[in-house]
Amino acid sequence: MTLSEFREILLWCFVIDYGVLIFWLLTVIYGGRVYDLVARLYKVPRARVDEVNLLVMVLYKAGVILFVLVPLIALWIVGR
Repeated sequence: MTLSEFREILLWCFVIDYGVLIFWLLTVIYGGRVYDLVARLYKVPRARVDEVNLLVMVLYKAGVILFVLVPLIALWIVGR
């Protein structure tokens, strides 16, 4: 695998990960039924579901930045 192929793979991983994050955000904004289902299944108040959801979204975004974006930037720097 060449350096350019690896950069392209990381770039597509980044695009797909942010697509998942945007879909997740839209589900949170417009998906009231999803909240009701989760709150009913786990018997937690909706405010707690919001807290946990925000925490997991922040961790997901940090993971994408740490494990995909930073190596991609490093490969761009090395490849010059």
